[in-house]
Amino acid sequence: MRTLLFSLVLTLPGLFAEAPKPPVRSAAAATPAASDAQLEASIRSKFSSSKINKNNFQVSVKGGVATLTGTTDVIQHKGTATRLAKNAGARAVDNKIKISDAARQKASQNLARIPRATVKQN
Repeated sequence: MRTLLFSLVLTLPGLFAEAPKPPVRSAAAATPAASDAQLEASIRSKFSSSKINKNNFQVSVKGGVATLTGTTDVIQHKGTATRLAKNAGARAVDNKIKISDAARQKASQNLARIPRATVKQN
């Protein structure tokens, strides 16, 4: 009886263990990489359906690396452009978009209006 009980205790964890899962293939690995021209068209399409379309950023792709150029009056548009290019399938993004002086000045003014926390010193 003890032997039976002991063997049950040893085998019970194995009964409830999960079966090994097969390796997960990413979508990128399952599909061949898009050509540079296809990737550029995809990035331009994403830009055109976004608010950043009004900036008329230039896009070029070489070896799956997207290079973005242009100027924006909205600081957030630079980051949005990078995100959209990566979502379109770019391996990497070289974001050379310049932020206008007016946008930098506006951001500085907005930061100046935010009250700063004071740090107590002992």
